Amino acid sequence: MADDLKSKLVAEAQEMGFDSCRICRPDAVGHVPEGLSAYLAKGHHGQMGWLAERTHWRGNPSVLWPEAKSVIMLGESYSPEHDPTAVLEMPDRAAISVYAQNKDYHEIVKKRLKRLARWLIAEVGDETQVKVFVDTAPVPEKPLGQAAGLGWQGKHTNLVSRELGSWFFIGSVFTTVELETDYAEIDHCGSCRACLDACPTDAFPAPNQIDARRCISYLTIEHHGPVDLQFRPLLGNRIYGCDDCLAACPWNKFAVEAREMRYHARDDLMAPKLSSLVELDDASFRTYFSGSPIKRIGRNRFIRNVLYAIGNSDDINLLPKVRALQTDPDETVVDAAHWAEEQLKQVANRQV
Repeated sequence: MADDLKSKLVAEAQEMGFDSCRICRPDAVGHVPEGLSAYLAKGHHGQMGWLAERTHWRGNPSVLWPEAKSVIMLGESYSPEHDPTAVLEMPDRAAISVYAQNKDYHEIVKKRLKRLARWLIAEVGDETQVKVFVDTAPVPEKPLGQAAGLGWQGKHTNLVSRELGSWFFIGSVFTTVELETDYAEIDHCGSCRACLDACPTDAFPAPNQIDARRCISYLTIEHHGPVDLQFRPLLGNRIYGCDDCLAACPWNKFAVEAREMRYHARDDLMAPKLSSLVELDDASFRTYFSGSPIKRIGRNRFIRNVLYAIGNSDDINLLPKVRALQTDPDETVVDAAHWAEEQLKQVANRQV
């Protein structure tokens, strides 16, 4: 009976659009507390203070919901159709992380998780209880994903799958139903260092460790206020996130293209012009990024990032637009505009 239910569950998950479905127990990640404590003690979480909250839940998912008997871990590919690194050679354009080039995956995945949860309740009975999570609660999703066999945490700390490569979202359904578990995945990275060597800011102090304070994804998305001067040139034209370590992974040769069309890049977000993005005011920013995860960082932080990219662009034609933002109401934008002007003035002086 349990085997039959699991088979039907996996088939239903795939029918709904998930590319992988694996099961583990909530208490299958006993190594998490030690690693989390060391991470926080080193300050590697930067301004992400929420990571230090409810660490008893993050370190032990069984404490989050003691009644849960099984965790259904789901993976969904968002593998790009195009080469995500090509835009890095186009300094007048903006590089946006692949996952943010269309609709916000949180909403898409959560709706799918809820559908699967409702199916499970209908299949087993109303006494069944479920909770769904997708990157929005103190749940150690990557360790749970490895415990369930969804993939393993690569040296870049993200999950890697032999079937999906590095490009996939993960979500979970906790349930009171006892399901047959899968074997945990083992590490298949071997001696490869491609992801570590690809990092522009040396954000990995060691394999399987990341210092968020040096990570471009953190700096462009989570970090408030001015970015440290030493990192601004290293951002290049990356204005939201960074895919360098993911793109470098050799396991991506096995990745399957995203089935969900809402993950396919919008034409105007694959390589948008910096000259257009820097003109967005708050209203136009909200309209342009409606339904996008980019919207959550707000116009000011976004324009800060665009100005850093302009400062790295060597395009002196953008100086008037940079100077126009030196009277912006936001102090961080003003700081970024002055920095960008200084970089472009150096280019102009070299051309004289």
